[in-house]
Amino acid sequence: MASKYDLIVVGSGPGGYVAAIRASQLGMKVGVVEKAELGGICLNWGCIPTKALLKSAQVFEYIQHAKDYGINVGEYSADFGAVVARSRGVAQGMSKGIQFLFRKNKIDHIAGYGKLKGQGQVEVTSEDGKAETYEAAHIILATGARSRELPNLPIDGKKIIGYRQAMVLENQPKRMVVVGSGAIGIEFAYFYNAMGTEVTVVEFLPNIVPVEDEEISKQLEKSFKKAGINVMTSSEVQSVDTSGEGCVVKIKTAKGEETLEADVVLSAVGIQTNLENLGLEELGVGVERGRVLTDDFYRTNVPGVYAIGDIVKGPALAHVASAEGIICVEAIAGHHPEPLDYKNIPGCTYCYPEIASVGYTEKECRELGREIKVGKFPFSASGKASAGGNKDGFVKVIFDAKYGEFLGAHMIGANVTEMIAEIVVARKLETTGHEIIKAVHPHPTMSEAIMEAAAAAYGEVIHL
Repeated sequence: MASKYDLIVVGSGPGGYVAAIRASQLGMKVGVVEKAELGGICLNWGCIPTKALLKSAQVFEYIQHAKDYGINVGEYSADFGAVVARSRGVAQGMSKGIQFLFRKNKIDHIAGYGKLKGQGQVEVTSEDGKAETYEAAHIILATGARSRELPNLPIDGKKIIGYRQAMVLENQPKRMVVVGSGAIGIEFAYFYNAMGTEVTVVEFLPNIVPVEDEEISKQLEKSFKKAGINVMTSSEVQSVDTSGEGCVVKIKTAKGEETLEADVVLSAVGIQTNLENLGLEELGVGVERGRVLTDDFYRTNVPGVYAIGDIVKGPALAHVASAEGIICVEAIAGHHPEPLDYKNIPGCTYCYPEIASVGYTEKECRELGREIKVGKFPFSASGKASAGGNKDGFVKVIFDAKYGEFLGAHMIGANVTEMIAEIVVARKLETTGHEIIKAVHPHPTMSEAIMEAAAAAYGEVIHL
């Protein structure tokens, strides 16, 4: 029998590594099983490298519009290979940062594929096929998810690709069809369009970014079309013929069938949890609809076995996984953490204009029968937005009409992903609309729009 631990975490993504570090801080002996790079998908193939790609696209756009700012630029071009290389370098640097944090916190990295072997046991199989069993009083599963594949859209990694391939294409495609308009599809659509690729987004539902407030969806569609992106809503990809040099995509629309040609089709139709070959069935761990069943502190029905992140209920977001990991570990340590409030989770999409939201949409509020006050403030009326040349978008806030409860906020515009945390904290502290109005916001800033939107909800807006 190999080493004994207080806690073994299977998976080192933003749920797993954060749980491991917090457990170490609380005095536990911790081992983390990881078969690939430390940091998981988010750090190596998701959140971080995509933001590096998007920054390159933004810089390229700034150069293209330099004349708008009174700057003359000579010859310039985008080096697609260098853009990809920079993104990979950023990810590798962050992964090394996790290695440092593991050493600092005396956490063991157990390299290999982990699965539950029995009560309090994890079997780890290394690359050479050698298996070793480790013991732990507590085991947290944090194995994450991967691209979901549709039967009529099988990913071959070359012509029909998932998000991993989209990050490291050797050559920039001239034409791309993006299937799905969640955060992943939208971010890649923006990136490739900004870099010069002809992009079409195909969305099955009536609105792109369908989880967002409808006004946000409509504004993004308007901005995307203005940028030259072809948006097809209420549409479904029927088939993709890859037998020729490129792809022939047949799309069913409300008006009939359309055929598009593209070099590459990006499948961004959601994720599928990584639950295979984890020993769940053998141990009798409860699973429903591809998610591990847990209580509010991420305990499964099997004592000593826990699950967090994409493999449990709730939004598949890095910051959610991290919060779940901390709550889980603190409960194991005998602390009394609050259960996570899943209605106060911010969501961010890093295209241009950016999207950020938290809480209830206007439609959800009305479906719940809430009497509400809604305030909007467009960035076209913001001095900071005008000075920065970022006038697209708005801030929308929703309050309960009777009690002033902050029900939700929805933003689209430059840097709004940096602004949404104010609303998350305000809602956590049960702040009312009047308190937001009376909290002095600095001028000139984009964040003033939050105060102005709140004032608009109560008929007190100054700059509209």
